[in-house]
Amino acid sequence: MKNILLTGALGQIGSELAVSLRERYGIENVIITDIKADGNKELIESGPFYQCDCRDSKALADIVGRHKIDTIYHLAALLSAVAEANPQKAWDVNINGLYSVLEVAREKHCAVFTPSSIGAFGPTAPKDYTPQDTIQRPTSIYGVTKVTGELLCDYYNHKYGVDTRGVRYPGIISSVTSPSGGTTDYAVHIYYAAVKQKRYTCFLKGDTYLDMIYMPDAIKAAINLMEADPNKLRHRNAFNVSAMNFCPEDQAAYIRRYIPEFEISYNIDPVRQALANSWPNSLEDYAARVEWEWNPEYDLDAVTKDMLKILQERSEGK
Repeated sequence: MKNILLTGALGQIGSELAVSLRERYGIENVIITDIKADGNKELIESGPFYQCDCRDSKALADIVGRHKIDTIYHLAALLSAVAEANPQKAWDVNINGLYSVLEVAREKHCAVFTPSSIGAFGPTAPKDYTPQDTIQRPTSIYGVTKVTGELLCDYYNHKYGVDTRGVRYPGIISSVTSPSGGTTDYAVHIYYAAVKQKRYTCFLKGDTYLDMIYMPDAIKAAINLMEADPNKLRHRNAFNVSAMNFCPEDQAAYIRRYIPEFEISYNIDPVRQALANSWPNSLEDYAARVEWEWNPEYDLDAVTKDMLKILQERSEGK
């Protein structure tokens, strides 16, 4: 990779991936875009930025050509709960946006990273240690777009030789950018509430187990996969990756190690609970570990300690 384009750069993953990519490859070699141009003024002004709708293939091709882009990290998408509220828009953004990126990549000879999700699995997939290759029959529009995206990336690789790669992310925990519209958002919000109010009302049931990953590991997964030797990749798209597995009650217990008075209560959101119930309890990520040496660094205790420390210092103005 020499010149990189990142779409959806102002989102939860993009805002932190952009910083990491620029630290690794140089500010001028990482071009960031987003459909909006407000928010995160520091990131927008830190290097080359374009306001661009990823569905606009002409505008995208112009940016790729102007900056001699060879690798595209395509993150622009609607998340699970937001997608379920507007399925037509979710299909348009998630699929037509990806199609536009893949067409530009085909014409301009770019490699493409596209994240998939545990949402690509449905209720008929094995619930525990869900394998890399198994039945995928999601019941949400978000999941449908993710499976479609996986297949579309495979097709462009087989048909046109586009170097497409991706991972299936579990829930992502971050201290920098708050999530918006995801089913696993509670796992981030709970830390903010613990620091500010010492209590949290969760929208999922207390015994809902899901896989999670801390943002530094999520970023490491994306970069390491794109840097991996293609000759070692038997799979290319949608590698299962995971770092930890817990339910809200588990997370609350770990928070009490550092904030003993913390309390959790529940007000279940039926839409997000239904989405969570349709997803795996846990993922098996053997293929990623073997094919490109995936190895996460953070477990639940390390994440909890780090998140609470960062958020406490931020609240005290340090």
